[in-house]
This record gives sequence, structure tokens and C-alpha cells, in this order.
Amino acid sequence: MLKMLICGASGFIGQNLMSYFCNDPKYEVTGVIFKSEVPSHLIGKKFIRGDLRDVNFVNKVCKNKDIILQFAATTSGARDMVLQPFIHVTDNAVINSLILRAAFENKIKKFIFPSCTVMYQTSDKAIKETDFDANAELQENYFGVGNTKLYIEKMCEFYSRIGNTQHIVLRHSNIYGPYDKFDLDRSHMMGANITKVLSSENNSSIKIWGKGEERRDLLYISDFVKAVDNSLKINEKFGIFNVGAGKSEPVKRVIELIIKISDKNIIINHDLSKPTIPTNIEIDYSKFKSATGWSPSISLETGIALTCSWWLEAKQAGNLKI
Repeated sequence: MLKMLICGASGFIGQNLMSYFCNDPKYEVTGVIFKSEVPSHLIGKKFIRGDLRDVNFVNKVCKNKDIILQFAATTSGARDMVLQPFIHVTDNAVINSLILRAAFENKIKKFIFPSCTVMYQTSDKAIKETDFDANAELQENYFGVGNTKLYIEKMCEFYSRIGNTQHIVLRHSNIYGPYDKFDLDRSHMMGANITKVLSSENNSSIKIWGKGEERRDLLYISDFVKAVDNSLKINEKFGIFNVGAGKSEPVKRVIELIIKISDKNIIINHDLSKPTIPTNIEIDYSKFKSATGWSPSISLETGIALTCSWWLEAKQAGNLKI
């Protein structure tokens, strides 16, 4: 049985990873949490509480592990990206630096790091890994977080060169689904707009930030979790792989789908004073598909419907923070 450590196990993606891998008899799974309580649906699973900025704690939890899924991070939405972008830089650089060193020193077999697509420049075509131009300026609002991700990717490559740990980097697109953030202050585009629509009365209106013309590649959480599972099959010392839906939709179109699925009559008003990030991103995941056979199976409309259904059930049960 392989011993797996999931860092950030109380977060959106971390909870879904815990649910998935704890049901796989191949793994003995331990989840790392910090301030959050153990999610109610994961009570009975193995967790350890501590601060991943503490070198002693990091060294302790990484001992005698085979696989590390490093999903601990400071994350939020467009508001923070624009108004206080520094919150995505310092802690994330420290956490990953310490875990990567501990993985090297403890001879971990596999290390999976979820990068993202914020380093890619806006494009009207599907973006491949090789399309990234290190000499081109990153989108202004992504400068801090994008370069932090690139630093961590390079640290993965560095440790793969001097040790035996396999490092797989997943540059994933926008992930959404159950257990995401749905409060309007910290959520991403999908979570925020699902909350706006489902919290609104019929025959009312909602405000969206900007014109909604920017395009996003949106991947449902269960497809991403399966991609993480498939990444464990890759037998390379180091590799960077795009993981996404392979298609993009304008934000306004996404919100129209949410309204349609909610079966409400809601008018969209545009608040041009609020921060938006005017980039178009669509992911070419053919390299990852070639390496693992993975491709997404949940359509955008189905994924939104599943997320809306979960949102309504969680709200009724009093388990939703909005």
C-alpha cells in the first residue's frame, strides 16, 4: 500500500481528492489541514493539523510517504488578484519551497504540483505548454501569482535533476464544482455567479463584473481529480502538462447557462467599476491525453447543473458559506 499525503486537504480541490483517494485501497491517505475543521463528509478519515510554513512540521509530515499531492495554497478570486495580489505570493512560495525540499530529503517517489494557466498570455487559439514565452510580459494582474507558479515549477525541475523524486506539474484551467468557495468576497468567477443567481428571486436582476466578454476554460472537479489520478501513471522525472476542458466560453455565456439551469428569469446588469481580468484562455491538453489517455467527460452544462444541485442541498443543510 502506498502512503499518500494530501496537503490542503480541507480546501476545494483537497476535499475532492480526499474523497476520491480514500476510497482507493491502493493508498493509505493522510490529509493536512491548517485552521479549518475537518469537513463533515470526511470525518473518520486520517488528518493531521499544522502549519506548512513551519519547517519542522513539514519535515514531520513528509516522513515515510510515497506520494505528495501538494494542493495547499492561498487562493481567492478576481477581487484579490486586482486589489491585493501579494497575498498569493509570499505564503505559497514558502510552503512549496519547504515541501519540495522535504520531498527531496525524504526520497518521496512522486510529487504532484497544481500550477495553473495564469502565466499564459491571452490567446484566440488553444494554448499548448510550448506556447509559453518566458520573455513576454505576464498579464498585469497575474504578474505576482504567475511568477510564483513559475518559480515553483522551476523548483520541481531543480529537485528532479538532483534527486530521484518524480515531479509532475499540472497547469490546470479554471476548476469548479462541489466544495468550491461560494462567498462573494473570495470565490472565483463560477462560484460567485452561481451564488448570485441561486440567491436571487425570480424576475430580478444580478450584477456581473465587467462586460463578460473574456473567455474561460472551465473544468469540472471530478474530471480534474481523475486527471490527478492519471498523472500518477506518468513515468517521467519531470513533466509539465496542461489539463483543461479544451474549449472556452465567454463569462457572460456561462452566467446565462447558470440562469437557464436555475429556471429563473434573471436580467444581467454589468458593473464596469468592478475589477475584471481581460484574458482569453483555452487549453490544449493533447500532451496529457497522449501520456495518460485522459480527457474530460463532463460537459459545461452538466457540470453547472451538478454544482447548482449541490449548492442548493448544502444551503438547505446549513453547510454553505455565502
